[in-house]
Amino acid sequence: MNPSDSMDPETGLPVDLSCFEVDLPSFLKESIEAMKEGQAKLARGEKYFDWDCDFCDLQSSINVAEVEQIISPEQAWYLREKYLGLRRE
Repeated sequence: MNPSDSMDPETGLPVDLSCFEVDLPSFLKESIEAMKEGQAKLARGEKYFDWDCDFCDLQSSINVAEVEQIISPEQAWYLREKYLGLRRE
C-alpha cells in the first residue's frame, strides 16, 4: 500500500482521522472518558447533572493541549467536532 493512498490530497491529512486519538495526554483522555460516560448515561435516560461540567472540562483540556503544543490544531478540531459537536468556521 502506498502511504499517499491513506492521505487526503486536498487537506494533506490522513483519511482515517482516528489516528488523532492515539497518544493523547492522560488529562485529555480522562476528560474524553468523562464526556463519553456522561453521554452514555443521558442516552440511557439516566439523570445526569454534570454534563455541562464535562463539556467545559473537555473543551478546556483540548484547548490546553493545543496551546501547549501537545496536540496539533488539526487534532484539536477533530476532538472538538467528535466529542463537543463544534464546527470550525
